[in-house]
Amino acid sequence: MQCGAGCGRPAATAGETVVARLGGLDASLLSMEDDVTHLHLGSTAVFEGPVPPFADLRAMIVGKLPLVPRYRERIRRVPFDIARPVWAPDPHFNPDYHIRHTGLPSPGSPEQLLNLIGRVMANKLDLTKPLWEMWVVEGLQDDRWALISKTHYALVDGITDTALSSVLLDEHPEPSAPVPDTWRPEPEPSGARLLADAVADYVANPYEQLSAVRSLRHLPRGALRRVGGVARGVATVAGRTRPAPPSSLIGPIGPHRRYGWARASLDDVAAIRQGLGAAAGPVPGVTVNDVVLAAVAGGFRDLLTARGEPPEYRVVRSLVPMSVQADGTGGYSDRITAVVVELPVGGADPVTRLAAIREQTGGIARSRQAVAAEALTSLSGFAPPLLLAVGTRVATRTASRMSAYSVHTVVTNAPGPRRPLYALGRRMIEAFPYAAIVAPARVGVAVFSYQGQLSFGVTADFDAVPDIEVFCAGLEDAIAELLAAATAEAG
Repeated sequence: MQCGAGCGRPAATAGETVVARLGGLDASLLSMEDDVTHLHLGSTAVFEGPVPPFADLRAMIVGKLPLVPRYRERIRRVPFDIARPVWAPDPHFNPDYHIRHTGLPSPGSPEQLLNLIGRVMANKLDLTKPLWEMWVVEGLQDDRWALISKTHYALVDGITDTALSSVLLDEHPEPSAPVPDTWRPEPEPSGARLLADAVADYVANPYEQLSAVRSLRHLPRGALRRVGGVARGVATVAGRTRPAPPSSLIGPIGPHRRYGWARASLDDVAAIRQGLGAAAGPVPGVTVNDVVLAAVAGGFRDLLTARGEPPEYRVVRSLVPMSVQADGTGGYSDRITAVVVELPVGGADPVTRLAAIREQTGGIARSRQAVAAEALTSLSGFAPPLLLAVGTRVATRTASRMSAYSVHTVVTNAPGPRRPLYALGRRMIEAFPYAAIVAPARVGVAVFSYQGQLSFGVTADFDAVPDIEVFCAGLEDAIAELLAAATAEAG
């Protein structure tokens, strides 16, 4: 008889709730948080006015909570930290703590909104409550208003999975009806129950690990042949973890944040791909992600130049999440992993920068760098909970002193909806993403597409990056330069 997920656990006591344990990655993210590292993501959506009454907006948000049950749960630690924390119902859940209302002195300028976003995102989420907030912001110029969302990484997985945000808005102007809600706060599990579950899970782990090893027998031969590729990829990753040259882009960070944004037209990106990326063009096979990275490289080049740090012969190493799929075997689903791309900020020619980036991203599959990174990450799932928690803290501390200094920034890019979205009949005009930064990186970039526009959200340390607008302007200028080059090539 095989042992299921709950094998070996004592039956729940009457009135207690069966809870779900955090995954290894989520637990490690929690362990990384400190006074200056706040691991939440978010977005700012700007809507046409007039702003609806706050009571109606609150009702809209509360009316969708049944679709995201975890938004009424909080994290509970296991006694003595012998296992990963668990999700448990919050018996004192109060939506008014999470749904907040503020305004800018009318007419609120974009700069004032950016300052507000930076202040909101700089504050750490309360780990004793459900890990999310939403801020309704009124008073924007041109009769507009905004909705700022803020969600912990442990609650969602990735910038396109903001859960509540993904179900909150409508695809048509007519507001959707609230979802029937039968939720009632349930009793939290006792410490004794959490301890008993942890012991049962710990006892079950050796069997699960043995099962995972046995499952290797059933892998297709193609997967086994990829072992050599993974080994070569590990060598590639290791080659890029050497310390980076000194730069003002990396170093200690503080608890405060600056936020900036930039825009690009998807039509312009398409023109760049058509003009430069054709088979006979200077950068065959160029992708949207390549253009995004080339624009970011242009922004960093301008930033370093303005700071008196000559960018010649420099690269800015970026950690870039990418989708990875096994070689058409059909036995593996799409996965996301992170790879290192060296952004060539030394060259003044934008097409040369784009070609250098395409050479790297096109070679990732051949070098197996992405597969190797994924294989290395997955090893953490085999560690016992207590060792995982300790190992994560040690690894984080070591990374902050040594290998983390090999990466200057993180750039994420996620596709968004192509059709307009609405909140209580008000059309969303644009949306900008927010991603946390982790020392020693002082600047991070998140990219989101919506209705023909690429929106760049730039997060930076408040004290180390007072010139964030230089980077944002340089990013937009880089897109314009690429478009001019593509137009000339096509003509």
